[in-house]
Amino acid sequence: MSSHSNTKKVTVASLLVALGIIYGDIGTSPLYVFKSIIGEREISEILVYGAISCVFWTLTFQTTFKYIILTLMADNHGEGGVFSLYALVRRFGKNLIIPTILGATTLLADGIITPPISVASAVEGLEIVVPHLPTVPIVIVILSLLFFFQRFGTQKVGSAFGPMMVVWFTMLFTLGFTEIIKHPEVLKAINPYYAYQLLSQYPQGFWLLGAVFLCTTGAEALYSDLGHCGRENIRISWIFVKICLLVNYLGQAAWVLNQGESVLNGRNPFYEIMPDWFLIAGVVIATAATVIASQALISGSYTLISEAISMNFWPRVTVRNPTELKGQIYIPSVNTILWIGCVMMILYFQNSSHMEAAYGFSITIAMIMTTILLTYFMRYIKKWNPWIIGLILVVFIVIEGSFFITNVAKIKERWMFLFFEVFIFLVMYVWHKARKINNKLVNFIDLRHYISRITELSEDENIPKFSTHLVYLSKADRKNHIEEKIMKSIFSKKPKRADVYWFVHINRTDEPYTLNYEVSELLDDKIIKIDINTGFRVQPRVELYFKKIVQDLVERKELNLHIRPDGSTKYNSEPDFKFVVIEKFLSVENEFSVREGILLNTYFFLKRMSLSDEKAFGLDKSDVEVEYTPLVYHPVEKLELVRK
Repeated sequence: MSSHSNTKKVTVASLLVALGIIYGDIGTSPLYVFKSIIGEREISEILVYGAISCVFWTLTFQTTFKYIILTLMADNHGEGGVFSLYALVRRFGKNLIIPTILGATTLLADGIITPPISVASAVEGLEIVVPHLPTVPIVIVILSLLFFFQRFGTQKVGSAFGPMMVVWFTMLFTLGFTEIIKHPEVLKAINPYYAYQLLSQYPQGFWLLGAVFLCTTGAEALYSDLGHCGRENIRISWIFVKICLLVNYLGQAAWVLNQGESVLNGRNPFYEIMPDWFLIAGVVIATAATVIASQALISGSYTLISEAISMNFWPRVTVRNPTELKGQIYIPSVNTILWIGCVMMILYFQNSSHMEAAYGFSITIAMIMTTILLTYFMRYIKKWNPWIIGLILVVFIVIEGSFFITNVAKIKERWMFLFFEVFIFLVMYVWHKARKINNKLVNFIDLRHYISRITELSEDENIPKFSTHLVYLSKADRKNHIEEKIMKSIFSKKPKRADVYWFVHINRTDEPYTLNYEVSELLDDKIIKIDINTGFRVQPRVELYFKKIVQDLVERKELNLHIRPDGSTKYNSEPDFKFVVIEKFLSVENEFSVREGILLNTYFFLKRMSLSDEKAFGLDKSDVEVEYTPLVYHPVEKLELVRK
């Protein structure tokens, strides 16, 4: 169920954090939105007023109503994002995997195009001061430095994000307000009639929605960062943010209508409303704001992949914690992919104007997928009246359907970008589906039927002792169950004799930060089952957890572990723990259909490329033995073998 504990105190400090983390992406959109809408079209009142009206009502319906009011209600014990929402509603629909994967894929793809378009839009302001300045190398250097410093964490510079964004939004408001004062009649553009006029009467007016959509592209990331700030902090700070954004858009519109030219000729209204004396300072502030926006998106990508790993949507990769700050992680492989993608984007498109044409498609899909999952949340978790849900759905189907149609037209500008999105989608889909097939083939048995045999083996001095404490990782979530392959491993040709047999099960919960354990003693001081419950945002460190649990049991004088030898010697004080990890490989005895063959072969290829189980579960200090067992999914049914 959804938690109502997401009520972090609203303070000046917490509101500053929300500004620094949440609103970077949507907050830097004035850099390019209005310029993209107007383009090289002939300036007219219907175009300018219609554009502002569309922007205002898009921010009102999409950002304010859908995300700030509705979606933020769908918190999973304080956390947001597509995987948190999926964890809440997955039991209510079997086919929710596809919208979840699509939503995650497109949100991750946004991490490749948002940093270059934002930073490029900011740096291009220097061209007003230094005409023909080559901005591409500057953008590449800024992005490269940003990705390089990810490995050190952002704890130190992160404290400056909030105050810096206050400066940014204050600048947006001030610049826009000075233009509105000169031309107050621009305020009438908020009237929805002008939006209707633009869409129905202006030539190709409907297709301008693809550019209008850029004003709300940070809304999906806003929901993903819910856990960092709390619902009320996000909602209250949005009031300030929305006012600043709208005032700046209105100021740009006022300048466009009164600048005396019939077309923009490549000029950016955002920089044109700046006084000459402030231009360099304005470019510096804009660049800092875009770096902060990019940082938030990069950190969000790490969190997204970390959750995908925990929920079996992504192969295991190295995840590091560069600082002691809770929730701050660094994933080297994701960092490299994003850096290469961002550099390729700026090299391919060269400037922000070209990127604007390709921008928006991914986020439109992400928003539609969130709408699907949100419908299940309103229906089954909130139990709202179906008529109310239906009305809300109609509103979003019309709005997001229109945005989707206009963004589909951008495919020809972003065809090469689709390869990245298809790759991400296939990895998530293959990994999840193949893992389900793999888990179906696991045969569980009742551990109680083997207690006497394990006891006999443990006391049989004719068998060399394999370890004092023998530890197996198990998928069995029931107290008395264990995988059949583990029993075969214990009683194989070389039986594994030990004093204590431990079976450790990692249970991934639907809550984000759960971390607790349960101990079940199936046979006194001999067979012990441990269930470790971890949230989907907690990194599994099985060895660390296991040793801490044993230490707690010894200190509490439970299970008599404190009075028995632990395998340590005068030469080595470490307890004698031996972990056994059983890895599967695809047996040649299988006879697959084409689909199954592609699915499972791709899965095992990805598995070979990813972290091994011993590294993924943090078994890097103990003695670990890896055993291999064949996976037979569809054995050969007809074997035509004839003796001569």
